[in-house]
Amino acid sequence: MRGLAGKRVVVTGGTSGIGAATAQRFRDEGCEVVVLARTPGPGVIRCDVGDRLQVDAAFEQVGDLDVVVNNAGVSVRSPAADISQDQWDQVLTTNLSGAFWVAQAAARRMLLGAGGVILNTASTNALVGYRYYADYNAAKAGLVALTKSLALEWAPTVRVNAVCPGYVLTPMQEAEYTPEMLVEVNSRIPLMRHATPEELAGLFAYLASDEAAYFTGSVIVMDGGETAGSMVSGGGPGA
Repeated sequence: MRGLAGKRVVVTGGTSGIGAATAQRFRDEGCEVVVLARTPGPGVIRCDVGDRLQVDAAFEQVGDLDVVVNNAGVSVRSPAADISQDQWDQVLTTNLSGAFWVAQAAARRMLLGAGGVILNTASTNALVGYRYYADYNAAKAGLVALTKSLALEWAPTVRVNAVCPGYVLTPMQEAEYTPEMLVEVNSRIPLMRHATPEELAGLFAYLASDEAAYFTGSVIVMDGGETAGSMVSGGGPGA
């Protein structure tokens, strides 16, 4: 992608699934990648994004940067009537508050420098109702609204966009399926399959590149046609 080589990129939740694929894609583009995650690993800065103090400390280690992919997230399947305060707080704190703390810490540096790009991983759950994920749906819908607000405030120096994946066949998602379940879910998607993490990673790379210089405040849906019509039937989170 044009304009990515040599960029300094931060990916949250970058040790597995979409985050790991995205971190690798940026490395392949010649970027320097820093991963923020709760799980340790080579090149990983330990950070719970829901804790503002940890986020600020992590970005002190990161220093200057050009791109952030706000990918850390959690989901818990639960009937709305049974959601506890602890569960609600956990999901909203990580998926919405955490994304804001990361974006804020990044933008403070970008606005003083040469600018940058912030990309938020939302979900098709932000756009339509899904049963049993009320807390997750609320957090991702909030993230879409937050994306638009930050794009307006930080333009033209910082571009802010959101990606809404549908079903993505991460290793964690695949482990939850029987072969029959996977076939059934695929049958409800117009393109008849899940996305791969690498496909999402390619979209993030494009949006961070000079090729996408006129994108800000945008919400890009990548769901194989899932939300294009009336086939949405209350499945689990896409991201």
